[in-house]
Amino acid sequence: MNLMLHRLQAALNELDVQQLRRSRRIADSACATRVRVDGRELLSFNSNDYLGLASDPRVVEALREGALRYGAGSGASHLVSGHSRPHAQLEELLAHWQAPYIERARGLAVSTGYMANLAVLAALAQPEPNHTVIFSDALNHASLIDGARLSKAQVVVYPHADAQALAELMAKHATQHPQVTNRVVVTDSVFSMDGDLAPLPDLLALCERYGAWLVVDDAHGLGVLGAHGAGALEHFGLRSPHVVWMGTLGKAAGVSGACIVAHDTVVEWLVQKARSYIYTTASAPALAHALLTSLNIVSSAEGQQRRAHLAALRMGFHDVLLPAAWYRLPSETAIQPLVVGQNAQVLQLARALYEQGLWISAIRAPTVPTGTARLRITFSAAHTLEDVQQLKHALEAAAQHQGAALPQAEEASP
Repeated sequence: MNLMLHRLQAALNELDVQQLRRSRRIADSACATRVRVDGRELLSFNSNDYLGLASDPRVVEALREGALRYGAGSGASHLVSGHSRPHAQLEELLAHWQAPYIERARGLAVSTGYMANLAVLAALAQPEPNHTVIFSDALNHASLIDGARLSKAQVVVYPHADAQALAELMAKHATQHPQVTNRVVVTDSVFSMDGDLAPLPDLLALCERYGAWLVVDDAHGLGVLGAHGAGALEHFGLRSPHVVWMGTLGKAAGVSGACIVAHDTVVEWLVQKARSYIYTTASAPALAHALLTSLNIVSSAEGQQRRAHLAALRMGFHDVLLPAAWYRLPSETAIQPLVVGQNAQVLQLARALYEQGLWISAIRAPTVPTGTARLRITFSAAHTLEDVQQLKHALEAAAQHQGAALPQAEEASP
């Protein structure tokens, strides 16, 4: 036993050397832009609560109402006795949202986005994983990577957001492996650490050419993209029975859970064969009940106003003065990454901001490529323009404290 523990401790020590050990802070308040963490009052640019709905009184009241009506838990899996009326209504609502983009759309509520991605990729590879190939974006979320591994299918990784490279890989694979008849292209819609969008129209065209499924993880697009917040399919105006869409409900929707929407036949197959759906307890009905309220806000005129405010926050951040060694990744989403470079540098920057009263996480490998450690700055519709100004001043002060030279602001033309 001592040898086993010694091996683990040695591995932990190596993480410390590389400055890769993760740690947790304890929040003593609700998810919001102003939070109490480890006894300190902080301004947070840290969560995925993009529309500021996690603490909205209407959503909180709906959660309370759902708990009083349906209890604290579901008691079983969906296929035993845990599938409640709110779950069914949630599936119907999100299927209705995606119906303009997916033929014969049907929804399937799943406990988490991670489990939903495992369910989709493993089930689509059945019943013949040896005759299935999954083409996966190089920067896909860990849940998509793990789902592809679980599927036991062949996996081909294509360069990030490069539709031309994918086209060449699919053509080459079709020639070299004519026995493979089941093809799946899988991608995030909005990449969580870069904030950029996948070229979904180009990817869908390839899927239709090769008779492939297009699995879209819209975790960071749902609620944020599209005129009504329906996500990436609405944003791009796509329509195809090839699409299998997954949206998580703990980010812009402000609560918890996930939903898959696809052609009715696909969803029925998932109900029968998706192990991470079949063999887990359904989420609490109260959560689904609360989501009906939050999603109605997302699709309303108020939701449009919140998305417009997010855009204004992004514009207010564009003129931040940064050292030449740091750079912002191009993003028109609520995710605004600031790449610093090395692990020690980004940890030092995050600590400096924390001392100034700002909570922003330092992201390091393997979550992002080595040498691109960054601050993952996220905006919420609950932020104000004054909050963004405070963030800009704090970043500029931290840079100067670290001895990094800032560029001179350009004088306005007369």
